[in-house]
Amino acid sequence: MSNEKSLLIELGTEELPPKALDELSAAFLRGVSDGLAKRGIAADLDRATAYASPRRLAVHIPDVAAAQTEQSVERRGPALAAALDKDGQPSKALLGFAQSCGVDVAQLEKLETDKGGWYVWRAVKPAQALSALLPEIIDEALKGLPIPRPMRWASHDYSFVRPAHWMLHGAEIIDGEVLGLASGRKSLGHRFMHPKPVHVADADSWLDAMRAAKVLADPVERRQRIRAEIAAVTTQTGGAPRINDELLNEIANLTEWPVAIACTFEREFLAVPPEALVMTMETNQKFVPVFDAAGKLTEHFIGVANIESSDPAEIRKGYERVIRPRFADAKFFWDEDLKTPLASHMAQLKNVTYQQSLGSLWNKCVRVAELARIIANRVGVDAGQATRAAALSKCDLLTRMVGEFPELQGVMGRYYAAHDGETAEVAEALDSFYQPRFGGDAIAAGAVGRVLAVAERLDTLAGIFAVGMKPSGNKDPFALRRAALGMARTLIEGGLEIDLRSSFVEALEMLPDAALAAGLKPGKDGATATLNAGQRRAALATELYDFVMDRLRGYYADKGFTNASFEAVLAVQPGSLPDFDRRLRAVAEFGLRPEAGSLAAANKRVANILRKQAEEPGAPAFAQTVDPAHFESDAERDLAEALASAQRDTAGPLNAGQYTVVLDRLSQLQAPVDVFFENVLVNAENPAVRANRLALLGQLKAQFSGIADISLL
Repeated sequence: MSNEKSLLIELGTEELPPKALDELSAAFLRGVSDGLAKRGIAADLDRATAYASPRRLAVHIPDVAAAQTEQSVERRGPALAAALDKDGQPSKALLGFAQSCGVDVAQLEKLETDKGGWYVWRAVKPAQALSALLPEIIDEALKGLPIPRPMRWASHDYSFVRPAHWMLHGAEIIDGEVLGLASGRKSLGHRFMHPKPVHVADADSWLDAMRAAKVLADPVERRQRIRAEIAAVTTQTGGAPRINDELLNEIANLTEWPVAIACTFEREFLAVPPEALVMTMETNQKFVPVFDAAGKLTEHFIGVANIESSDPAEIRKGYERVIRPRFADAKFFWDEDLKTPLASHMAQLKNVTYQQSLGSLWNKCVRVAELARIIANRVGVDAGQATRAAALSKCDLLTRMVGEFPELQGVMGRYYAAHDGETAEVAEALDSFYQPRFGGDAIAAGAVGRVLAVAERLDTLAGIFAVGMKPSGNKDPFALRRAALGMARTLIEGGLEIDLRSSFVEALEMLPDAALAAGLKPGKDGATATLNAGQRRAALATELYDFVMDRLRGYYADKGFTNASFEAVLAVQPGSLPDFDRRLRAVAEFGLRPEAGSLAAANKRVANILRKQAEEPGAPAFAQTVDPAHFESDAERDLAEALASAQRDTAGPLNAGQYTVVLDRLSQLQAPVDVFFENVLVNAENPAVRANRLALLGQLKAQFSGIADISLL
């Protein structure tokens, strides 16, 4: 339509925080789009685009109407029964409603529905122009941005994430003021390469106008240019640059016109573990490291400037100069740490508090070492190496390198242990036991690392739950949810067959008495306070088991397993998580069989019958064995024989954990089960016959319950 034009809104600011820029940009677009939709202003929101650079947030929306459509208003007032008094005159409620609508009672209408009648006021609200509504739309959108700490500037009463300096919006200029800024047709280009005002002819030419002013306002275009710039200077480095998405996004949010510069540092720094150098380059300086064909770090790196300089050599010197002292510090820390064996830090761990009621880091290492020994013996891993790794696991926290670069904990432990002559398995475990460090990360590769990973998380979960600091809502200061999922993944993907609930009990038994006492809060845990230590540990172990299983719910959902399959297996409370995994996979496969629906329904029917029998007042417990002498039909005999045959065939596979084989055999019970329910009345008048039939159903339920509660499918 002729009255529809593109809308462009640009807010110019001081440099915005790079890590928050993408979220701010998306929220600004969402806020403006919602504001238009809420006010009934037609727009092509499917093609709405967010733009952002370090000095601006912008939104471009095609085909925006010049005004609202007419707004129909309907307000419901008092019910008819309460609207008039006994004399038939308007009640106070009706009079007040009419007054609030700005009309007389006579102008109100009546609305009759199946649920009753009401007085209503109906009106048509005149359409307002976009020009009148846009300032408040923008203001609402800005107030809705995720800004944890807004700042004020100059003497203004308003606040924003950074001081704002210009506002541009409209296809034609729409008068208005936001954050004290009047709208206009002028923007600003690159701070150094085009500091003059930029005239913007209309909304659709803004992106090109910015580009001509040396500002790539489209974040996607900036990322593409950064990759192209890095590729262009790669030949100067003689290696392959490595840039991950996180670093790419941060560089893009720091630059408006990115230009890559190839740089070098002194080769002597390569003696430092490459992780320390790479972390310094990527995290501290936003530089791109370069590796050789064998994957080893080289002395080359690439910086990305925010200016197309006439003298790039000066920028190169600046980048090389700024990185040198950081690398020198890292080398000093490395050289000094090597003078002291890693194990020598053990005694100092006694002076570092882990948690007030749980003792020091040394206390934690002692507990973890004992848990690692127990687990290693159960799963066939060298217990000596597992306990040694546990004893050394926190020592690198006291080194100079980790003190300066906390992100390198574990990594430096591996290097120092290898330097000290520890076995390769122990050295590797000191790093890998932190895995998985984040979502999608792999578990520890080595067996010793996996054992240590499980032992560490068992102690952490048991200790923090015991002292009453379990997660609540979005608060999880000890990252227990991540620890629980990491431990569960390690057990499942690593195939570690240990009983989870028993392992939690053992971890709880190693805690000091003060920890269990600290978790008791008078007035809140009155019931818990009456438990003795053993009962409290058992209760906590159950709570911890449930906590881990809650984490697994999402883990398996992401892998495509249904919640019904998960609940069916959870109902039988498997002790081992690898065993849980095998059962779940077998149940999921069974659920695809044509017999699954009928057998699930039969199991549900059986469960209901047995539950009702158990709940019946004074009802005797039904027999556990079936007596053929009480059979009255072939259907009973056939089901009994089918169950006996299935039990013989599945005993071996069930003990071996071959649950798919077991369910495959049990699926053959569909026919005799269906015939039984079609022809047999379970609740027979003869008590002996009824008890015999209940015993038969009990055996049917037990056959399937050896794997899962099929009735939940």
